[in-house]
Amino acid sequence: MNPVVERFLRYVTFDTQSNPDNPMCPSSPGQRTFAQALKAELMELGLAQVSLDENGYLMARLPANVCHEVPSIGFIAHMDTAPDASGANVKPQIVENYQGGDIALGRGDEVLSPIQYPELNQLRGCHLITTDGRTLLGADNKAGVAEIITAVEYLIQHPEIAHGEICIGFTPDEEIGRGADRFDVEKFGAQWAYTIDGGPVGELEYENFNAANAKVVFHGVNVHPGTAKNKLRNSMTLACQFHAGMPTQDTPECTDGYQGFFHLTSSTMSVARSQLNYILRDFDLEGLQARKALLESKVSQINQCYKQDVVELVIEDSYYNMKEKVAPFPHIIETAKQAMLECGITPNIKPIRGGTDGARLSFMGLPCPNIFTGGYNFHGIHEFATIEGMQSAVEVIVRLSEITAANIR
Repeated sequence: MNPVVERFLRYVTFDTQSNPDNPMCPSSPGQRTFAQALKAELMELGLAQVSLDENGYLMARLPANVCHEVPSIGFIAHMDTAPDASGANVKPQIVENYQGGDIALGRGDEVLSPIQYPELNQLRGCHLITTDGRTLLGADNKAGVAEIITAVEYLIQHPEIAHGEICIGFTPDEEIGRGADRFDVEKFGAQWAYTIDGGPVGELEYENFNAANAKVVFHGVNVHPGTAKNKLRNSMTLACQFHAGMPTQDTPECTDGYQGFFHLTSSTMSVARSQLNYILRDFDLEGLQARKALLESKVSQINQCYKQDVVELVIEDSYYNMKEKVAPFPHIIETAKQAMLECGITPNIKPIRGGTDGARLSFMGLPCPNIFTGGYNFHGIHEFATIEGMQSAVEVIVRLSEITAANIR
């Protein structure tokens, strides 16, 4: 079996779903179990400085095989899977030579359909790895982990390919926004890096949202409904009215490209207290500030109406647009583009409508754009990857390492 596929199928058997309610790092025990298995694999490959710290960050290095000075570059992926769908008992299936139409997932009625996912129409003749319709697959980001290790193994097996020092980093809890929290940039040792955490073949991204989280808490007064007149204040009513007043076209399902949004992600409801949790996204920092101001204005209006603070608002910034930190180093992007072109891939430079570890790492002094994995439909039961896309990612990593060494002569 193709080495990257064999690795990937093995890696997805680890349940590494991160837990936003656990403040520990890593937030789930399966991530540490997976990290320990990866550490053993990296040591078996003979990599140098293999380390797994107390927070679940795994790092290693492949020493340079050239005499001239070459910058150390890094490749980073995250080990956790998203909380949005189960990552336990993942049972992948391989669809060979896909010829179109619906793909049955498992034994039930769940299908992967080109009607819902038109990109399938562009993948005829490819070999697909899908779920069984009960869990996510884990291509986000175990495909990236498998691709990085397979590329490094290939470089070890082919010493005739010149390369500088390659730094490898695997992080926990990226899916809950903590992947870079305890990442030791100095220890990692790279001058720049690439997260291998993108989607379809050709994706190359160095712009992402500016992001913030908002908690809106509504305080009610609970009184027996039989004696509630002029006394009871139902916090759920306040919450519903608040959300109904949000911009209806400023949501993820109504936006794309460089358009930002408000997204209600979860809520807790009772008569006495309700809470709405939003994420705010905008590529422009001023746009993000305007979104914060809108929420603040709506909260202020309600409190003025009731002549007391019946609504509280807490906003926390999550990450910022990496373009500010990556654009001053255009050779990082140009090298990735060249590697793709020399592998027969047309680069598709586009903004990330989300965030990666690379966004925060870029602001920590490690410029870090994002490269494709060959995966689709992340975070849900319809997630899938193409074997061809995964192999292409391996080839780009190898070629990128080689070009970096050649360009410094």
